[in-house]
Amino acid sequence: MTNDAPREGERLQKYLARCGVASRRASEELILAGRVSINGAVCVELGVRVLSGVDVVTLDGKEVLPPAAHAYYVLHKPAGYVTTMDDPQGRPTVVHLFPPDGKRLFTVGRLDKDTTGLLLLTDDGDFANRLMHPRYHVSKTYLARVIGYPSDAALRRLRKGIELDDGMTAPAQVARVTRGDGWTDVRMTISEGRKRQVRRMFSHIRHKVLKLHRERFGPLSLGDLPEGDVRALEPAEVAALLEAASVGREV
Repeated sequence: MTNDAPREGERLQKYLARCGVASRRASEELILAGRVSINGAVCVELGVRVLSGVDVVTLDGKEVLPPAAHAYYVLHKPAGYVTTMDDPQGRPTVVHLFPPDGKRLFTVGRLDKDTTGLLLLTDDGDFANRLMHPRYHVSKTYLARVIGYPSDAALRRLRKGIELDDGMTAPAQVARVTRGDGWTDVRMTISEGRKRQVRRMFSHIRHKVLKLHRERFGPLSLGDLPEGDVRALEPAEVAALLEAASVGREV
């Protein structure tokens, strides 16, 4: 499909994200892979705009429609669950913690299998993209129990940023919380979302993470939500998260 004339409407990748297909980045990959069609014609151009209710958009031959209303949830993730929607190895996924209601949810970022704490799930791809895009620097706060007693010098390295195999990390906020018999609890706030980032940062200063728990995502905390439980976000909480992601700026 070509885009010969300017059109109203929204960009195709944004429309797919709004429909809950995937995040905007992942939607772009679906388009470039030739899996998306508009009015029967395959589209591999990211700049094409579509009109909701007028254009027929399909993914792998199945029509894609925006939901009547988006869903936003916070989960207190227990250890032992993976954050994929379907695991080929048969491990329990966070979807198993939700009552079956037909909604097609995906996680906003990931927590590894052994990490506990705050995890957001939604069917709003644009919302997820805003919160995870590195441009917006939405903070995530973790409580890490590490082996040993990190020195002041080691913690200063984390605060300044350290060189990992995928580049220099942004400065982190780091503070000791509790010291036990052979371990230290350290609270760390980062604004990036690299794979296993907190564990890798502590490994870099030679302190293995024993336990890792996400306490906050931007302005949102778990509060008294029990482990393994889930609740819908209040509209004000969704608005606060979008405000943290500077939603007024176009990505």
